[in-house]
Amino acid sequence: MDPGSNPDAPNPNQDPAPSAADAAPQPSDAGIEAIARRVQESLSLSGVSRHRFWETQPVGQFRDLGDTSLPEGPIEAPTPLSDVRRDPYNLPAQYEWTTCDIDDDHTCTEVYNLLTQNYVEDDENMFRFNYSMEFLRWALRPPGYFKSWHIGVRAKASQKLVAFITGVPARIRVRDDVVKWRRSTFLCVHKKLRSKRLAPVMIKEVTRRVHLENIWQASYTAGVVIPTPISTCRYWHRSLNPKKLIDVGFSRLGARMTMSRTVKLYKLPESTVTKGFRKMELRDVPAVTRLLKEYLRQFAVAPDFDQDDVEHWLLPLENVVDSYLVESPETHEITDFCSFYTLPSSILNNPNYSLLKAAYSYYNVSTKTPLQQLMNDALIVAKKNDYDVFNALDVMQNESFLKELKFGPGDGHLHYYLYNYRIRKALHPSELGLVLL
Repeated sequence: MDPGSNPDAPNPNQDPAPSAADAAPQPSDAGIEAIARRVQESLSLSGVSRHRFWETQPVGQFRDLGDTSLPEGPIEAPTPLSDVRRDPYNLPAQYEWTTCDIDDDHTCTEVYNLLTQNYVEDDENMFRFNYSMEFLRWALRPPGYFKSWHIGVRAKASQKLVAFITGVPARIRVRDDVVKWRRSTFLCVHKKLRSKRLAPVMIKEVTRRVHLENIWQASYTAGVVIPTPISTCRYWHRSLNPKKLIDVGFSRLGARMTMSRTVKLYKLPESTVTKGFRKMELRDVPAVTRLLKEYLRQFAVAPDFDQDDVEHWLLPLENVVDSYLVESPETHEITDFCSFYTLPSSILNNPNYSLLKAAYSYYNVSTKTPLQQLMNDALIVAKKNDYDVFNALDVMQNESFLKELKFGPGDGHLHYYLYNYRIRKALHPSELGLVLL
């Protein structure tokens, strides 16, 4: 997978959770994580394989691991803006650059079609990520975004969109240092053009355009190991509709389990249990911002959200992002918060189902309500809204509720990277307060 891709697996190859040793459904081997494993094997650090492109970039290098003499912080100083290249990098002769206007329905549809047909698919052709147009517009148009960072490649002859890469602006705090960053996402090249080595040119081009805005750092994730992860996390998966997941091959029955016992194992209450638990509203933005900023201070790497960011990223948007909070019935204080975003997958070649509806844990803050109880309420509302599975990374404090709430671990990993910023020692997932789409 390319840097900036979203390698979370819609078909996890997971072991049963220890709390349900023989009860958890067993997934099939087909899955996106299998792709990640194969690519990781091809990029093995042992042997002759080299990361030719990344060894030329200002990123942490494998050869520097364990070198405590290297300072944390920017690897290269900013270049004077007058020295930043003004002309785009050269593409192969039959291709040309295009700026993709996500506000335009025709262009947004082109991007949607490219991603749904070429971005991430399991190796058995059973599932394919299906980013909605509403999701793409949400993900690519945060406060202060630049249209020029939504970059496409077209075939000159047909004008077909054949590749796409984006950046969106963000402020990220690394320890005590708040820096303007580019968050890289959606690096996608048409399947038939993977041998053209378009990806390195696209990365250089988006970096050039970002530098023109005097921004010199970036963050991204990938399902493969390249120089050099600042943290390696794991996705966990909680069945909400186990019968459907088993029917479509997402998972399989556990040892000595029947379908009825499996359905019973994952059954959730009909209603949430926390008093004052409700959907977030526009009037809650200031309180949620304060709650989130205070919570995120404890992590080594985290976003620096202001009210505009919270309104954009966390105010509920149908079929894109859901956010809930706890308001004290007595004091009306906002004490707790949870959220998840929606990323479905198309189910391919199945006569009964066409879509797998997946929720992904986003940002959660617990001050008065136990986090396990808060997240159980999140599972309940996701189930009531017809989600089939709820996924969560083991970042922040998520590890404290995963096993208890019957999440099962996936066997693929998500690697976090920083561009032009060195962290001397890799972070444990619990030190990471950042969720990248």
